[in-house]
Amino acid sequence: MPTNMSIDSEATSQGRTKDADSQLNVEPTGSSSTEPSPSTEHSGNDPDGTPAAQDAHPPGPLGFSTQSVHAGERRQKPEGSITSPIFTASTYTFESTDALLRFVDGLEQREEYGRYGTPNERSVEAKLAGLEGAEDAILYSSGMAAIVGLLMCRLNAGDEIVFFDQCYHRSREFCAKHLSRFGVVTRQVPTGDFAAMEAAITPQTKMLVSESPTNPHLTSIDLEKFVAVGKANEVETLIDATLATPFNLRPIEYGVDYVLHSATKYLGGHNDLLAGVLCGSRESLEPVRSLRGILGSINSSHNLYLLERGLKTFELRMQRHNENGQAIAEFLDAHPRVDRVYYPGIKSHPSHDIAAAQMRGFGGLVTFTIKDADWKETSRIVDAARIPRIAPSLGGVESLIEQPLVMSYYHCTPEERKQFGIDDNMIRMSCGIENTADLIADLKQALEA
Repeated sequence: MPTNMSIDSEATSQGRTKDADSQLNVEPTGSSSTEPSPSTEHSGNDPDGTPAAQDAHPPGPLGFSTQSVHAGERRQKPEGSITSPIFTASTYTFESTDALLRFVDGLEQREEYGRYGTPNERSVEAKLAGLEGAEDAILYSSGMAAIVGLLMCRLNAGDEIVFFDQCYHRSREFCAKHLSRFGVVTRQVPTGDFAAMEAAITPQTKMLVSESPTNPHLTSIDLEKFVAVGKANEVETLIDATLATPFNLRPIEYGVDYVLHSATKYLGGHNDLLAGVLCGSRESLEPVRSLRGILGSINSSHNLYLLERGLKTFELRMQRHNENGQAIAEFLDAHPRVDRVYYPGIKSHPSHDIAAAQMRGFGGLVTFTIKDADWKETSRIVDAARIPRIAPSLGGVESLIEQPLVMSYYHCTPEERKQFGIDDNMIRMSCGIENTADLIADLKQALEA
């Protein structure tokens, strides 16, 4: 496991130079207090060609929350605004042919057409790359758009990918039902079984895919082994770290090639936007960004403004999500009506040791099953909860609760649900940032009603 988890916000888009005021470096430790590295010197030009401010950020150590607030942003914004203005333009003009040629030759950083990027996008991508510790980041209209964009770029007819079988059902559906139409083969192996993963790799295998932790079983993947298998077979690796977030886990530090987030969840954090992001090396993401410009799976500037605003409180929210998730998992683990709890922060979870070695905290998602209950009795417990709302998704400030059988797997056969590990008596709760005691009291009355 890496012992020096550094974050470097340096990130550029294809054909862009680095934003002068976005160079913040931070080196978080395993606790909420950090021992970061000094910030770098700032230099360069703003998009309009004028010299960038040299006093962008004070020298000295910068913590995770400081990075969340300031990374990727210019210190002095248009009209002196403290927040990033929302750029609604679809087209950006050039004052002359010479100005256009400077842009085409890569000598000037600016925008041309909204499908290829906007100032809001550039700012948020730099911030997310910084938090993830990656060279670059690409924003998409959703998390699914991000994984589809990556796989469509990296895979050709005849190629194969290997998935661990605990995964978001829409990711599985896209690969099994849609990529297969284009001649791409998807192989699934038991989650965490690296011998099975090795055995599934063929000369046609191009990518290994996993979540960590997985949804909804919260299994943590040994990232060192995952990367070792990929490198030994010269196969790229992708980790969907949506449930972990860069606050709790940074797969890039382990050598993972691509990190995916549904930014709709913890990164946005307020259940008010859809967004996805891919993080990785600048070189590997360059063709992916180029294809995104063709497919047009971009996000709106207003959504990106909301995402940037949500990230300002990222560390504060994640601390409460982690606290609530841990406390509620421990409460459920001791409750007589609960049969099993899936949460990597408790010792009874099969991958607890892996999670404890890799993760800073364990997030706010808790899955549990009700002892000796059928699906109808389980649904009555869901209905009895008064604070969490019945809804899909996770990672927002409001707690959400659902019964996976009804919410996501209702049209699957019992055999398919068994194959995916979805029990009739399973409940998934996304713990928000409400007071811990209130959430526990509410769950207690729902379980005992």
